[in-house]
Amino acid sequence: MLQAGSAVPESDINAALRAEILALKEELTELRRQVAWFNRQLFGDTSEKRHLPDPPPDQADLLASLGLKPDAGPPPAMEKITYQRRKRGPKNRDGAVNESGLRFDETVPVETIVLMPPEADGIPEDRREVVGEKVTHRLAQRPGSHVILKYVRPVIMDRAAVGKAKLHTAPAPANVLDRSIADVSLLGGMLVDKFVYHLPLHRQHQRMADCGVRLSRSTLSVLVGRTIDLLEPIREAQYRSVLQSAVVGMDETPIRAGRKAKGKMRRGQLWPVYGDRNEMVFKYTESREHRHVREILGDDFTGTLLSDGFGGYASFAEMLAAVTHACCWSHARRKFEAALDAEPEAADHTLALIGLLYAHEKWIREKELSGEAKLAYRTRHSLPVVKAFWDWCDRQCRRHDLLPSNPLSKALHYAMTRKGSLQVFLSDPDVPLDTNHVERGVRPIAVGRKNWMFCWTEVGAHRVAVIQSLLVTCRMQGIDPYTYLVDVLQRIGRHPAKDVIDLTPRVWKEKFRDDPLKSDLDRIGDTLH
Repeated sequence: MLQAGSAVPESDINAALRAEILALKEELTELRRQVAWFNRQLFGDTSEKRHLPDPPPDQADLLASLGLKPDAGPPPAMEKITYQRRKRGPKNRDGAVNESGLRFDETVPVETIVLMPPEADGIPEDRREVVGEKVTHRLAQRPGSHVILKYVRPVIMDRAAVGKAKLHTAPAPANVLDRSIADVSLLGGMLVDKFVYHLPLHRQHQRMADCGVRLSRSTLSVLVGRTIDLLEPIREAQYRSVLQSAVVGMDETPIRAGRKAKGKMRRGQLWPVYGDRNEMVFKYTESREHRHVREILGDDFTGTLLSDGFGGYASFAEMLAAVTHACCWSHARRKFEAALDAEPEAADHTLALIGLLYAHEKWIREKELSGEAKLAYRTRHSLPVVKAFWDWCDRQCRRHDLLPSNPLSKALHYAMTRKGSLQVFLSDPDVPLDTNHVERGVRPIAVGRKNWMFCWTEVGAHRVAVIQSLLVTCRMQGIDPYTYLVDVLQRIGRHPAKDVIDLTPRVWKEKFRDDPLKSDLDRIGDTLH
């Protein structure tokens, strides 16, 4: 810093002070932006959804309001519904068994309790006549449902047998894990509780202790590990199926696995890979290096890779001529959304254009357009919006008052450097506008991290990837995870290895869901009810 009274001319000192003040102002602006962002993360609405006015604006009117010339007409007019606000009527309770709205299907067990009126004791049985009944339903819960299955196998001897008497007894009941105390219902239940409902094993262990079951916690860990190892061939079959997709969505999410030092864990990555058959596979790697994208997809992959702006995906697409890289508009939108505080008018105009793209995609879903019809709609309606978006970005880039540190500058740079990848959806109807469907599949990992927090070893992280590949796909396919696991764990030991694809959730749904294998506990329950 220059000091007054030195040999330096006063004009130079003033210029240096002005430069320092300008730098401090920029730093203050950036710090204020960061504080506003943190406040929003803690206390504000984190949703990216933008609600268009009712009725939604005409595309031509919107583009004209932004000073841009539309190249095509608006989408088909949406029906405008008018109504008058009136007093709220009774709630729709179709299918409910009581006034509180209780609903349940036939799979929920019902225990019937008959309550006789006290006055009935004074009425002789020959004079009693039941003329009707009143029914009340209440939802109840048992604090624990662990059951011990006791198998009794009588040993039978035929006294009339000639010579040496021969003894007869039933074979020991088959089990998923050899020499194990765990029934298949326990194995499936523990996996679902931990990886679907995010209940760590130490909490499951506490619940067992409350129910009177005494087991070591390490026993539960061993049971979970051995069970997941049985399922790994199914995950690999599903992995091969995903790689055959024409469009593959990919993302990455951090996971702590393996001890690095005392009190510190290594930071690995789980990579979800989504195929066009509504299947998802997770792969674990020890880092986020670019080379892992190539290791996961392989040199034989051909098609379109849809991802966020991470450079590893673009590098992979550049190495293979048969791969097209498509970028996610949702990630681009987040950059402009982060610039709302710094440049509210410019960022809002940009978000309005991106919102119009999403309005067109919603229309496509509602009309169930696909193939050439979907491509023709995008060409007619989405292409003009994309052109207007780039024109607007070019206009903003030519602003002299826009500093490189401005969040809007960063958003513009992010979008402009990925211009070609963001436009792939205009030439391929099978390419979605964003990777939100992939991020929804990653959500169980993010929620799980807040509960089980980390994996003690990298082997454990690999097992997380295996089981979540199957359970997340079960949710995508509309399959009950517990029913699937109980069936597959019993079937895998006798199913031909060459047909392991049959046990993936997508194919299992078609072949086995209508008549799944059940555990002995479930069969006993069906008999009682």
